[in-house]
Amino acid sequence: MTMKQRMEDKLSAEFSPQHLEIIDESEDHRGHGGYREGGETHFRIVMRSDKLRGMSRVARQRAVMICVKAEMDERVHALALDVSE
Repeated sequence: MTMKQRMEDKLSAEFSPQHLEIIDESEDHRGHGGYREGGETHFRIVMRSDKLRGMSRVARQRAVMICVKAEMDERVHALALDVSE
């Protein structure tokens, strides 16, 4: 299973999002720190979920990072987050 699919499955289960888009931007970072051949190192997550209602921007981002911690520890070097209710 790809990192993208793993994160999608976890985020879907945790947040039941109305919208979830995970974009692999790894090739844009070729030659930069954290890049690995084969990609799956730099992602952008765009997510809208009612479960984030009432949370500050930092709390929303922290909740997403906690959810995908295993992927961050294993291979993912960077996440750009656009998450809101």
